[in-house]
Amino acid sequence: MAESESTQLLGVSFHPSQASRMKAVIQVDGMRCYSYINNIKEIVGSKPGIFNVGMSFPDRQVVVEFDGNSWDAQEIADVIESMGLEARVSSTCESEGLIETSLPSSSSSYEEAYIEVRGMTCQSCVKNIQDHIGSKNGIETIEVSLSDGEAYVTFDKSKWTGESVAQAIDDMGYDAKLKAVSDSVNTSAAVEVLELDSAQSVDPTLAPEYRKAALKVVNQPVNGLKVEEKSGDGDKSPIKLQMEDSIKKCTISIEGMTCASCVAYIERNIGKVKGVESIVVALMASKAEVIYDSNVIDVNQIVTKITQLGYNSTLLECGSTVFQTTNLQLGDLDNPMDAKRIESRLLERKGIESCTVLPANSTASIEYSPTVIGPRDIIKIIEDLGYSAVLLESNQKLKRFDQSIEISKWRSSLLISLFFGIPVMGIMVYFHWCLRTAMNPDNQIPVVLPAISLDNLLLFILCTPVQVLGGRYFYVKSWKALKHKTSNMDVLIVLATSIAYFYSIIALVVAVFCGWPSSPMTFFDVPPMLIVFISLGRWLEYKAKGRTSEALSKLMSLQAKEAVLITLDENSCIVSEERIDIDLVQRADVIKILPGAKIPMDGVVIQGKSSVDESFITGEFMPVMKKTGSPVISGSVNGNGTLLVRVTHVSHESTLAQIVRLVEHAQTSKAPIQQAADRIAGYFVPVVIGLAFFTLLGWIIVGYFVITDNYLTANERLEAILKRAFEAAITVLAIACPCSLGLATPTAVMVGTGIGASNGILIKGGEALETAHNITTLVFDKTGTITEGCPTVVGVQLLVSHQHLPLRKMLGIIGSAESNSEHPIASSITSFVKEFLLANNWGVTQRFRASAGSGLSCEVTRVPNSFLALTQEDENISARLSFIGATVRLKCNDVEVRQACFTEEGQEDNYSDSKPFKVVVGNERWLIKNGIPVDETVSNVLAAEQSKGFISVLCAINGIIYSSRRCVAVLSITDKIKQEAKLAVWGLRKMGIHVILLTGDNSKTAEVTARQVGINEVFAEVLPNQKQLKIEQLQNAGEVVAMVGDGINDSPALARADVGIAIAAGSDVAVESAGIVLVKNNLIDVVGAIKLSKKTTRRIHLNFLFAVLYNAIGIPVAAGVFLPFGFFIQPWMAAAAMAMSSVSVLSSSLLLKTFRRPTKESLASLEFRKYEAEIMMGNFSVKVHRGLDDTNVKRTNSKVSIASLLSGISGLFGSQQSVNRVRPKDRSDEYQTF
Repeated sequence: MAESESTQLLGVSFHPSQASRMKAVIQVDGMRCYSYINNIKEIVGSKPGIFNVGMSFPDRQVVVEFDGNSWDAQEIADVIESMGLEARVSSTCESEGLIETSLPSSSSSYEEAYIEVRGMTCQSCVKNIQDHIGSKNGIETIEVSLSDGEAYVTFDKSKWTGESVAQAIDDMGYDAKLKAVSDSVNTSAAVEVLELDSAQSVDPTLAPEYRKAALKVVNQPVNGLKVEEKSGDGDKSPIKLQMEDSIKKCTISIEGMTCASCVAYIERNIGKVKGVESIVVALMASKAEVIYDSNVIDVNQIVTKITQLGYNSTLLECGSTVFQTTNLQLGDLDNPMDAKRIESRLLERKGIESCTVLPANSTASIEYSPTVIGPRDIIKIIEDLGYSAVLLESNQKLKRFDQSIEISKWRSSLLISLFFGIPVMGIMVYFHWCLRTAMNPDNQIPVVLPAISLDNLLLFILCTPVQVLGGRYFYVKSWKALKHKTSNMDVLIVLATSIAYFYSIIALVVAVFCGWPSSPMTFFDVPPMLIVFISLGRWLEYKAKGRTSEALSKLMSLQAKEAVLITLDENSCIVSEERIDIDLVQRADVIKILPGAKIPMDGVVIQGKSSVDESFITGEFMPVMKKTGSPVISGSVNGNGTLLVRVTHVSHESTLAQIVRLVEHAQTSKAPIQQAADRIAGYFVPVVIGLAFFTLLGWIIVGYFVITDNYLTANERLEAILKRAFEAAITVLAIACPCSLGLATPTAVMVGTGIGASNGILIKGGEALETAHNITTLVFDKTGTITEGCPTVVGVQLLVSHQHLPLRKMLGIIGSAESNSEHPIASSITSFVKEFLLANNWGVTQRFRASAGSGLSCEVTRVPNSFLALTQEDENISARLSFIGATVRLKCNDVEVRQACFTEEGQEDNYSDSKPFKVVVGNERWLIKNGIPVDETVSNVLAAEQSKGFISVLCAINGIIYSSRRCVAVLSITDKIKQEAKLAVWGLRKMGIHVILLTGDNSKTAEVTARQVGINEVFAEVLPNQKQLKIEQLQNAGEVVAMVGDGINDSPALARADVGIAIAAGSDVAVESAGIVLVKNNLIDVVGAIKLSKKTTRRIHLNFLFAVLYNAIGIPVAAGVFLPFGFFIQPWMAAAAMAMSSVSVLSSSLLLKTFRRPTKESLASLEFRKYEAEIMMGNFSVKVHRGLDDTNVKRTNSKVSIASLLSGISGLFGSQQSVNRVRPKDRSDEYQTF
């Protein structure tokens, strides 16, 4: 299989030459990044009759080799279009044993640069870059993606280089970084047929014909792969494909960061390391995500370099998610040969990628594929060799998030500082405030040594331990920072305490040697006071930080530690039970969930019945009933019953693990405003040091030339000037606080995303959180978003007589055709037919073809006799449908069958069983495209059904193939509108957001839906690949657009929107394209997500305002600007203010915990009831557009039809509505593949 995947990536085919083999080149537009390549190859390549798929991403071309008997090129293009892309066939020809691929052309004068672009905020940025760079001489093409933060530029390499293009974008004010440069491809380059000794991934009957010739020449890398040259002398060894893509990502835990200066310091220094592509450091999450080239630098070297910067760092995750790593503690390893024996045995097993055994500490690290082998299997292999093996403890995440290590460290520092600092305060109060006061000026402080007073001696003795012990953390970090030519908050603290301490020692030494009659004024009281308040502030800060990640810690604590593994016999009876560690559970295991226990893994109930509390995952506090076949989510709590669950996802794949990773990613990624704060913090410390120096210099000048104290001697005047100058400078150093700036955003983001996760609102990062509060237009997908997503057949309009084509026979043929599709509408039709016919098997389908948004066509043969034989019920139905307008309501599923019209004679031949039934099912455009006329009668039936809000599916059997036949039936399908849809739309409109409905349904159905939920603008009949264009149109008009969809088939539109919101993702947690994922299928959470964004962003702005005002006011006050007015502060006061500023910002962010998710009760106000009544009475206009064009626009009158009014009233009771959806993975707005 690996060889198959590699050859697909390369785009080289290994195949025999056969007459039926065809090759097509398909032009694909809409691909924004390389992730589309894998999607196309997986979806197209998995189809029967598709042999090979090759890609040229720069040219946006797909080269497909296929079986001409099963496919034609247009059908393959239709499959690609169903993915939301635009595809058209460029050329088709017979395959001649070679396939075009993406080899670099040696004669090409063009290259393509892949550039990462940060700092783009809207489509105007995209247009600006494309217009500015694209107009330059030598730039052939440029394509910029806002959602992916990428630019692809094709340029003349004689005039430009990749670096110069990136620099040109960077000069425009964006952060541009060159990621890769490739030669412009030549799609005519070809590779000869390759010989394979084995072909496991292809049809075994074709394998012998694959042995024709060896690879002749391909010695250059193609799309990250290198094909090694093989001789043609009969060497049957497998062809080796080597992946050259060595770019990897790792996550590293970092301890000891205190402010944004630390973040900037680490990012700046590690970002300069050769081999490091990018690094993002998250202050609040205490971790960094590093993208690096594994050929240049090892991940352990990155960890070491971060540690050398003064921060304890530990590797958390590394490499691809395809493999997982388990760490084992081994016993009885006597020598290195034991390690070699274990390694060699493990590496022999399929599914184990790598193994490292360290005899020194008897540990093993094994990388394996969880789909092939599990940790229990690995431990058993080792035990079979005669060694013991147990899992190593690895639960360090909770400690990292609750900040327990940092809290303990700063608590110790605070206690040490207090032990010496409290006596210092007592000495200061007694000697300076009690002994010698203005009322008792003659009381002198005793001088115990020449020029050394008792208070100075005691303060020196108490200050020194605090300086050495209490300040050691600051000294270590500041020294490492200065060693790397940078500065941080610790540098300011060390400067302030060191200047105070050493100035005091120098003053005493000078006084002793000069024989001063009295002891000089010193600052020995400053270091203890500063360190006490700063340690107190740091301790409180880390306690508050622990609370900001409380929601994430709670989510992580939901994971059970153990599971009860059971073994079942053939009769599903329990044979054995064993309690095992959670990390030892493997896929397909059966586990037992006792009453009140946490569910340890995602799975499916195979036995038992119980209610389950999923509130911590979904935010919904009502227990959910689980029975056989029901899915369960890890982390939820079982009720009173006992369940047997078959595991479908192990711990690292579970819904809970995905949510935790999502929230961690959100707290690691930076909002644009935070990036600006980090840049400011990087310059903050040097600026403060400069201000402190100028403050010192300024007060010395003022003391000598402005202030004249004639009653002082020269020495006393010098002492007074220096004391005042140093006191002001130290106060400036002590009061300046970059921490408040650095903590303003990440603390609010951490609390906001944590609160969202607790309420089932998963926000991917700070950027989505920040952008959501600016939304001006929100676009709803209709199917499965506005509606429930469970379509059902409610009516059948017959267009032929029952005598000529009995209902049983007709539905059996239609059901057989639809049974080949997984589309929700198709599923609803087949379910209806199964229930009516009590059928378990279908006819045979041939030449099946489906088109996205249109329908299907095929041939049906071997229709089961049960469909053809008439029953007594069929006779009764035939008798009752003897005239036009007659109706029959089927008892089995309450579907109304109506005889809409009769057709001409000659029907017997058309519907005979002697020939295959040629079936066309779909919308009006699809039937016309297939040559089926849609006359006035059929159009009237369609209009009547669509006016009720139904999806109308036209069905033609044999069509015009044998005679001038027409449609035989129109199936009416409905989908209930979600009860909360109207309330959610009203809540959004109340916030001033313009709401649009974007759907592929016909305009009449879409209008009815919009009217029922209160949406006043609709874009109907929009094809899948046009949704993204509609979003772009809105953005170009200056709107900040949010798109609400299912996150799977709507992914291009979700990715293009400023904020993509995937609703009802459920256990799949589809987060690739969306910025916000709503776990529950509840539209009110859309309102909640935007309200949470607004509240969090407002809190960020308030935090920034406080931080800026604190420093803008505090630094001038500390510098003594207000001293002429009698207002000044001491250094210890500045230290207390600095410590409290960070705590204040954290406390401000913690107020976000007061957020409450909107509910139906909180939104259903009297104002909403009035709004609802207006909709029901028809006093509501809807503007409907067909497609993307604003032509054919109609604005409905305030007066509406009786049918629409009744339909609106029924909306109060869960109104019926059109369209489709059964499973999230199958969702699509259009009738894609019936």
